[in-house]
Amino acid sequence: MQDEFSEFHWMMDMVQTVDVGIVVLDRDYRVRVWNAFMESHSSMLPSQVREKCLFDLFPDLNQKWFRNKCRPVFDFRGRAFITWEQRPYVFKFPNYRPITGTEDFMYQNITLSPLTNTIGKVDYLCMMIYDVTDIAAHKKRSEALEVTLNELQEKLASKEKE
Repeated sequence: MQDEFSEFHWMMDMVQTVDVGIVVLDRDYRVRVWNAFMESHSSMLPSQVREKCLFDLFPDLNQKWFRNKCRPVFDFRGRAFITWEQRPYVFKFPNYRPITGTEDFMYQNITLSPLTNTIGKVDYLCMMIYDVTDIAAHKKRSEALEVTLNELQEKLASKEKE
């Protein structure tokens, strides 16, 4: 029994300290778990969000779109993914590196995973929110440089024709 309690304790410590947002939602989209990453970036304590509907906490979140993303996870026990290229963010958190960062908000990749009960029914969904702001900013800069390079090449080609 002591070993099980010890294992549970370090697993909960891991959920709280990992540098990934972890949110567990029930089928009514009520928050059941809200880890330290989410607390830090949202400025909302777990006690403030627990048992509250996600759509009440984040009224700007497109409810229809989000429910459509979650439905297959709940109904078919499959995972779903949201990438920053599809939608820059689900939670509009400020970029936490305002001096060195070039972006105003955090770009996110999100994995939605089913959490099954002991008889295999999905009662909960786990959201894992990854901060990919650096990757997004780098890709945006690379694309901007590519556009500039193409424009310069076109100008150079037109001057050579003259």
